[in-house]
Amino acid sequence: MSERKLKVGVLVSGSGSNLQALIDACAAPDHPAEIVLVLSNRPGVRALDRAEAAGIPAMAIDHKLYADRATFDADMQKALDEAGVEFICLAGFMRLLTPEFVEHWSGRMINIHPSLLPSFKGLNVQQRAIDAGARFSGCTVHYVTPEMDVGPIIQQAVVPIHQNDTGDTLAARILVQEHRIYPASLRWIAERRVRIEGERVFLDGATPPDAALLNPAPEQAD
Repeated sequence: MSERKLKVGVLVSGSGSNLQALIDACAAPDHPAEIVLVLSNRPGVRALDRAEAAGIPAMAIDHKLYADRATFDADMQKALDEAGVEFICLAGFMRLLTPEFVEHWSGRMINIHPSLLPSFKGLNVQQRAIDAGARFSGCTVHYVTPEMDVGPIIQQAVVPIHQNDTGDTLAARILVQEHRIYPASLRWIAERRVRIEGERVFLDGATPPDAALLNPAPEQAD
């Protein structure tokens, strides 16, 4: 008999492209995680349609109906508990969570951010990286802590910045990598290969890459 799968809840606010990547990955019979609830703070978003199309329970809890974050988070917690959620993935969830909620899920909640943390936290990060003259950007999967866009880093993907990039073109290339590393990180966690020591994450059986990535490449400067 196969081992029981990790029961995952995904919090969303928008179109849900990273949600779809997680849905597609978890659909594999050998995947060690299953999504048991998709929860949005905004009714009517496409992410909810994606969940329903995949036969995954989905619901909206409209944050605009709440006077404070604590009450909103409490109702989210109730829905997560009722669904049997054991682990949370934030997939474009555009709400700040209360410290109490984050602490309750400490070590059991991850996020994906479209920059190479700890650089460029917050919003509009692709254009900010371009404006700062960075040669590389990318995306980061990390554990969630009370401070926004801070927490032990699980995996990163590096994306070169092109000289003719706009924020939109760079974001599109980064998004492709987000769809690769988010499902991979969830799989590792569900396989119990990930451990946190202080501020660092270690992956059992990880093979570090040997090659360095240069931008511009030396041959382009000859």
